[in-house]
Amino acid sequence: MKFKSITLLCLLLTSILFSQNNKIKGYTTTQSGIPLQGVNIYLLNVNKGTQTNENGFFELTNIEDGDYTLIISSLGFKTQELSISVNNSQSLDMGTIYLYEGNEILSEVIVESERTNKFSRKKTAYVSKLPLRDIENTQVYSTITNELLESQVVINFDDALKNATGVEQLWASTGRGGDGAGYYSLRGFSVQPQLVNGLPGLTNGTINAANIERIEVLKGPSATLFGNAVSSYGGLINVVTKKPYIGTGGELSFTSGTYGLNQIIGDFNTAISEDDNLYFRLNTAYTTEQSFQDAGFRKSFFIAPSLSYKVNNRLSFSFYGEITHAEQTNPTFLFLNRAAPNVSRNLDELGYNYKLSFTSNDLTLQNPNQNYRIEMNYKLSNSWQSQTLLSKSTTSTKGYYSYLYDYGYLEGDTFSRFINKQNANTQTTDIQQNFIGDFKIGSLRNRVVFGLDYFNATSTDNGTGYAFYGNITPEGGSNGDNPFTAEVENDVYPLSTSAVDAVLASQPTNNIKSKTHISSIYVSDVVNITDRLSAMAGLRLDRFDNEGDLTTSEDDYDQTTLSPKFGIVYQPVKDQLSLFANYQNGFTNVAPQLVGDPNDGPQTLKSFDPEQANQIEFGVKTNLFGDKLNATISYYSIQVTDRVMTDPSSPFNKIQGAEQESEGFEIELNANPVIGLNIRAGYSYNDSEVTKSDNLEILNTRPLEAGAESKYNFWANYEFQEGALDNFGIGLGFNGASESFAINYASTGDFMLPGYTIANASVYHQGNKFRIGLKLNNAFNKEYYTGWSTINPQAPRTLLANISYKF
Repeated sequence: MKFKSITLLCLLLTSILFSQNNKIKGYTTTQSGIPLQGVNIYLLNVNKGTQTNENGFFELTNIEDGDYTLIISSLGFKTQELSISVNNSQSLDMGTIYLYEGNEILSEVIVESERTNKFSRKKTAYVSKLPLRDIENTQVYSTITNELLESQVVINFDDALKNATGVEQLWASTGRGGDGAGYYSLRGFSVQPQLVNGLPGLTNGTINAANIERIEVLKGPSATLFGNAVSSYGGLINVVTKKPYIGTGGELSFTSGTYGLNQIIGDFNTAISEDDNLYFRLNTAYTTEQSFQDAGFRKSFFIAPSLSYKVNNRLSFSFYGEITHAEQTNPTFLFLNRAAPNVSRNLDELGYNYKLSFTSNDLTLQNPNQNYRIEMNYKLSNSWQSQTLLSKSTTSTKGYYSYLYDYGYLEGDTFSRFINKQNANTQTTDIQQNFIGDFKIGSLRNRVVFGLDYFNATSTDNGTGYAFYGNITPEGGSNGDNPFTAEVENDVYPLSTSAVDAVLASQPTNNIKSKTHISSIYVSDVVNITDRLSAMAGLRLDRFDNEGDLTTSEDDYDQTTLSPKFGIVYQPVKDQLSLFANYQNGFTNVAPQLVGDPNDGPQTLKSFDPEQANQIEFGVKTNLFGDKLNATISYYSIQVTDRVMTDPSSPFNKIQGAEQESEGFEIELNANPVIGLNIRAGYSYNDSEVTKSDNLEILNTRPLEAGAESKYNFWANYEFQEGALDNFGIGLGFNGASESFAINYASTGDFMLPGYTIANASVYHQGNKFRIGLKLNNAFNKEYYTGWSTINPQAPRTLLANISYKF
């Protein structure tokens, strides 16, 4: 008996010892094969886990025999759950596990409400074209997550951007050809959203929110990696779309609201072939809405197919498309006079009845838009991968566009309406070839991207000239007196297509086609000097070739520009606190201008150097308490030189040499202090001024595109975790800005738009598959305006109701 007991004990100890030798190991990479560091590896129901190293490798040791669920998760990527079995002292090699960028939506994956800090996803491969965590990135950027938009019942792009620190809308989307997308102020400069998944994605309308996974707002001049075609001196806006993922699931959502809003959204993901790793996702939306004014509407149909195909562990392909057909009335802003004193200096004096649209639903614009992208990723070695990207965009405008302008020729605040028939089209092609490396030279880790970029844009304009079409006064009056004739007319101008067509019949039709080509080469290297100290250096060589109007060569020109970028990051507390500084560059190619008084003979073309913008920035980033507190605090100073403007001594001459300075600071906070509570807050201050110019109209003034000096946003969302209110949630927040100049020239005087604070609230119930929510925007029915030499009324109180079903 004693011998048997000893034998049994030895067998038991042997079994335990052998079972403790079980191992699980593998690698994690992005869909394109880039190793992912810091990915969480966790065995469900067992207190055992680890994180991947800089090469994406992980290993779990001393695993007992049994069946497990292995969870692989990382911020900004879809969580994977894999069923595994370990036994007999085996080393289970999982091979390469691919993580897909996106948002967990399947019920069998981690419950979203339990994820830490749902409003913050600061790991992206787009900002630096490398998979850097925010705390090791020298650039400042704001990320607006899908979870944040869902908690706010956001149905349009403009409302989504209110969550980005330092961003303020200047113009809503006008739909007009060439530049009909919305304009926003960022760090003292205007910017439009022109980047989709890191590639050009132009539109003459507004971006559909149904396919947004997240929005990334990059701060400061960003030409080194992205060029100048899609960015501004203040930064750029990148929309990250929803992508296919492993599994089957989807969502149906319906939202209805004030002013005739109805929106239905569908999202479906499935495997076309699991054996071939071929997955398909389709997002679609149909929206109709009317204006809060007496006329105006917008309706759109949107569909976004996407496909992901993993050929093997080295090669993968992806396809993304967004197709939109929209019809709308263009918002008729009040354009203030830019060359003569304004009669009124504020809204009280103007007497503006903002409920009047000064248009009709008969006069509409159509904005068909298509964006397509193909990506091929090939793993060259454990250290290098190749990324080939192709994007094509087509955006068009057809229909009637009008604007209201105060020429100052008529008595009082009288705005003349001008209207034309738009027929414009812009097509772009962008081809990029990137080589991405992660390797060591001695003890120094290098993360490098080397790329080639070719961008082509072809624009066609076959619209008519603009015709005078009556006058209006802000309080609602109208008359037919043409300010450009000596006689006093009393003509009537009906807002109908037949009447407008009759007037436009005498207008000439444009026949303009132009092309631009940009060829670039760029490189960026992030060097880890130590595990806490890293430096970044980048350089772009950009060749701009403008063909201009294809019927003549007189407006052709080309320019070559270098754009550098530098940065440094030091982490006093590794992975939790970093101090950073950066130097970033932007530029604008300036077309030759005709100069010389035509009365003295033929005008001549004068060439200019590219404008330059240089930013110095420093600050601090945090990732504290297990990712429960993410904060970014930064100070920046942007100097713009060689700006081109009209010579004040001669309206027929252009001069170069003006300078502008824009400086300020920003604070952004994302916090998850307790389970169920997520907070997003931001504040920015910007001081912008033209510091050097021969044009005394604008010298020492704040540029109109700079918007308000102070901007702020706040949103808190709490979901109850237990008790009678389990799965119920509430959200409260506000956004606002200080007063701003609608006009600010020496000869015109100032027209001030008042500051505003807009309160919003939501309540919802989140079940396993259903979500029902209510959202109140502009809860206190605040009357407020934005503008950029314009006066643009914003929506009053609106109520939204949403129901969603996930499967």
